[in-house]
Amino acid sequence: MASFEAAQQNSINANHPSRISLVVPVYNEADNIQLFIRDLESALQEPHETLIVYDFPEDNTLAALAEMHSPCPNVRLVHNTLGKGVLNALKTGFQASHGDVVVVMMADRSDDPKDVAAMAELIRAGADVVAGSRYVRGGRQEGGPRLKRLLSWLAGISLHYLAGVPIHDATNNFRAYSRRVIEQIPIDGKVSFALALELTLKAHWGGWKLAEIPTTWRDRAAGQSRFRLFAWLPHYLHWYLLALRKAWLGVHPSKDAQVKIQSTATQQPGTSVR
Repeated sequence: MASFEAAQQNSINANHPSRISLVVPVYNEADNIQLFIRDLESALQEPHETLIVYDFPEDNTLAALAEMHSPCPNVRLVHNTLGKGVLNALKTGFQASHGDVVVVMMADRSDDPKDVAAMAELIRAGADVVAGSRYVRGGRQEGGPRLKRLLSWLAGISLHYLAGVPIHDATNNFRAYSRRVIEQIPIDGKVSFALALELTLKAHWGGWKLAEIPTTWRDRAAGQSRFRLFAWLPHYLHWYLLALRKAWLGVHPSKDAQVKIQSTATQQPGTSVR
């Protein structure tokens, strides 16, 4: 089985260049985007593409990018046509990505671009999901609402110790994914940032390798957050409770997902995210 999976992963990677695809959903990030691009280009020296995924042409992020004195050739604008919202923006970015490693980052500069290369290295060494973790030695979180911080920490630590998830930070969206995660794991969620939790759990339930590195998350210094804790909490709870059911009751919530993963694994590489 391991040799089959390795051969399958090599087949997928052979159809994609050795390049990091950074998927960055935006919503009126004019105050942050120029500094975000400059920080990223300074920190990341290996081949990469930065996909700025926007919902509507009037988004002030686009004007701010156009005003940059030195346009960045690695930046590609991607219009989200799947429907408004961060989940559809991420799905659109996944579909448009060309790299063998796909990294999700936020344009508000909360994620540390210096960690991207190390995350990509772990993916290329055989991991399928690499989490930027705030809750391991060397990681930390600076700022942000206290309730959100507490719930995030509780979710990550409890899923690690009570559900056997081999990472400590389940909710941080700063993640690197292998190509087969993007192409073979179906997305069932409809809204919210819970996508990272969904993909991480499905990869874990499928027996795929998870890894993590310490990272520092910093609350935005400019602009307005679009994170809606109480509106999106039920979507996080859905996956959280499924993980606990599997661990405690022996109920395998990923049965349907595994069937889908196994069926897509027999398709030709290049299958789009659904």
